[in-house]
Amino acid sequence: VMPCYNAAPFVEEAVMSVLNQTYPEVELVVVDDGSTDSSPGIVKQLVTAYPDKVRLFQQDQQGPYVARNLGIANASGRYLAFLDADDWWREDFLQKLHTALMENRDAALAYCGWQNTGLEGARSEPYVPPDYENENKAECFLRAASPWPIHAALVRRQAVDQVNGFKTYLPTCMDYDFWLRIGIAHPIVLVPEVMAFYRHHQGGQIISKQWRQAENVWAVKKTFAGQCP
Repeated sequence: VMPCYNAAPFVEEAVMSVLNQTYPEVELVVVDDGSTDSSPGIVKQLVTAYPDKVRLFQQDQQGPYVARNLGIANASGRYLAFLDADDWWREDFLQKLHTALMENRDAALAYCGWQNTGLEGARSEPYVPPDYENENKAECFLRAASPWPIHAALVRRQAVDQVNGFKTYLPTCMDYDFWLRIGIAHPIVLVPEVMAFYRHHQGGQIISKQWRQAENVWAVKKTFAGQCP
């Protein structure tokens, strides 16, 4: 599922990173969130080129979480992954995470390492997160912010349906809320390889307003703790 808002310079690369996956049975649902640039036209050309693989839905601008929920509602797979229109995956991302879920039938999701691009110094180093099942998972998840980026996991559709997808009461950090509700309640499995790439660039990325991000992280923790004491 790929939400897209004004991502014309990057969306084709993101789409092709999905279509070039070594896992063969891939459906890409793109939801354009009211783009005002050429993003919809680029995606429409890709739908024409790959009609059995890519579908496009469009909505007035309502934010990425509403867009992801629309994508979930129109996706047919038993497994779901989320990729923003300016990020990309290594070609074996889906294959390796799917294999991990096949080998760990109780796990609700598989997650992997990632790398930030467009930053300098240590912030651009590849990173593999801990094996949270070997630690106090709830404490680890609540100590900081989201345990992995939204595009660094493959999750079973059943687990997504159980939590009714993404909440939308905040404009950011609803992926953190999503992983809290799924990851703490179910076993999860780590694939200790860097296979997801997060592009930092100028152009209104959500995380550019760090103070709002921190405030929303706190709100997610407070809500989760109140509901799951």
